[in-house]
Amino acid sequence: MVTPAAILLDDVSVAYRQGFAVEGVTGRFEAGSFTGLVGPNGGGKSSLVKAIVGAVPLATGRITVEGAERRDIAYLPQRADIDVGFPITVADVVALGMWRRKGPFRRMGHDSQAAIGAAIAAVGLTGLEQRAVGALSGGQLQRALFARLIVQDAPILLLDEPFTGVDARTIDDLLALLRSWNGEGRTLVVALHDLALVRAMAPRTLVLAGRPVAWDDTEVALRAAEERPRAAPSPRPVAARWPRWRGRAA
Repeated sequence: MVTPAAILLDDVSVAYRQGFAVEGVTGRFEAGSFTGLVGPNGGGKSSLVKAIVGAVPLATGRITVEGAERRDIAYLPQRADIDVGFPITVADVVALGMWRRKGPFRRMGHDSQAAIGAAIAAVGLTGLEQRAVGALSGGQLQRALFARLIVQDAPILLLDEPFTGVDARTIDDLLALLRSWNGEGRTLVVALHDLALVRAMAPRTLVLAGRPVAWDDTEVALRAAEERPRAAPSPRPVAARWPRWRGRAA
């Protein structure tokens, strides 16, 4: 049984040395909701996701998780942030999903091994348990990472561009998993660049272009974004918002 969990954002901003990556986000990802996160490259999608999981510091604002702890959030980063050269197998990657419950030094018992095997089977990678992740195709790697999410069994899942470089069949299979998780009451936030996918799967959408453009039902939010004048986001100097702040790279 999944305990419903929500995320509250209050004037959230993330900044690096060159300026604000995302600024002034206030709103709520409701418990059990499914939200698409869209916007231009450099619009702050990844920075916001990383801020929610605590991977980058906030320049302003506050993030509150209701119904869970921040450590209970499952996070799938972009493929560019994943070191596929590290000597680790598919089974090892999936087992990392047990880290929060088992810790780094406890042995995997029969139940844990069974859960790992079931997760690998659920994503269609049976027989590849001992294959090195560096030898996987893009679609196989994403399937392994989704299997890790299954094992984590988290009430909140944040995914950053999970379908980049993935074949159509894998996208369909992984979309089915996302819908299943949301149907169990899990809160999902998925950063995407494909608006057709957003329309197909996410009832709610947050559009970011440095600042929030719209946060509403998907069609309403995307319509508001289309009506907005197009302009590439450019980082605003941190001093323009908070003169005393000394940004540091994250």
